[in-house]
Amino acid sequence: MMNKSLLSTLGETRPVLIAGATASGKSALALEIAAQLGGVIVNADALQVYSGWRILTARPSAKEERRAPHALYGHVANHESYSVGDWLRDIGPILSADKRPIIVGGTGLYFRALTEGLADIPPIPANIRAQSAGLLSQGGLQPMLEDLDDETRAQIDVQNPMRVARAWEVLQATGQSIRSWQARTPPPLLPLEACHALHLTSPVDWLNDRLKRRFDIMIAEG
Repeated sequence: MMNKSLLSTLGETRPVLIAGATASGKSALALEIAAQLGGVIVNADALQVYSGWRILTARPSAKEERRAPHALYGHVANHESYSVGDWLRDIGPILSADKRPIIVGGTGLYFRALTEGLADIPPIPANIRAQSAGLLSQGGLQPMLEDLDDETRAQIDVQNPMRVARAWEVLQATGQSIRSWQARTPPPLLPLEACHALHLTSPVDWLNDRLKRRFDIMIAEG
């Protein structure tokens, strides 16, 4: 059960953000808040958006979903791509609705984009993604870095191939550096100071035991 003193601090209208490690009890907490105070539980997990992965991603069960309104769970077909930008577009109308959102999940990028804003970078064409993948497969990180401007190289993790590739792709696709796009990031949909932000932390041994039991349940459920 949720601590009553915590419950009393949440009020009835202010949005709630719940983050934390896998199996730390985020969904259960969100459900209890919704049951006690009302609101709609909104998914912020990049895997739980997919329709066919309920068991694998530990998505709330159909029974749990009947206990309180849920949104952005299982609404994307398994074969479709889905980005953080797609998620922001989907959550916008929910934030404007009457019910208080209780946003829960383990995808940090979703929370950062929601509370800090997301640069409106156009989609990268498939041919440029293919060129990037080809360069990476050939160990071509250095040529990519040489194409980037000094400011971008200074701001990204140059040891991270995915970060370098992303910056290179944006430059090739748009003719502008990723830093230039990021400098024009629009205001966030939901600033952190406008929310109750909860981060669940738990002892590692406790989490490991829960993860083992969760895996057994997944097997038993198919």
